Amino acid sequence: MKSAILLLFLLVSFLGFSQASATSTITARVRVVEPIKITKSMDLDFGNVIGSFTTGTLTLDPDGIRSVNGVQISNAVPGDVTAAEAIVTHNNNNYSISLPESFTLYNSENPDQFLLINRFTVQPLPNSGDEGSDILKIGATLNLEANQLPGYYTNSAGFNVTVSYN
Repeated sequence: MKSAILLLFLLVSFLGFSQASATSTITARVRVVEPIKITKSMDLDFGNVIGSFTTGTLTLDPDGIRSVNGVQISNAVPGDVTAAEAIVTHNNNNYSISLPESFTLYNSENPDQFLLINRFTVQPLPNSGDEGSDILKIGATLNLEANQLPGYYTNSAGFNVTVSYN
């Protein structure tokens, strides 16, 4: 009987220690992708606008079409009219686009005079020439004050267009 109890004790002890630890091998991997890039190819240019006795806006859409409210444009002398353009290289990864809330242009002869640009719009177009890149066309709205001082308005600091992988 003693030997049966000893045998049972040894069997239970052996079973209890047999699962005290286990090991598994895990592998690791990573795929490094090229960083997203953006390169400006064209600046935003609203062209010529005729001031007014009232406030008004000039909207330039991403296709380069201008529309006005409260101000006039001259079709005979439009000036240089271009929506901004940038090329985004994203290697077929999804990305987001961030534009500023507003941007200020200053009169080159009188910096106390300024114009505000806001309501930025963007239209990404797949670039058929290079897979994994798009052309961004960017428009905005120019806000003119009543009796806006004539002159050339610009801001050499420029505004930021930010693209980020999702």
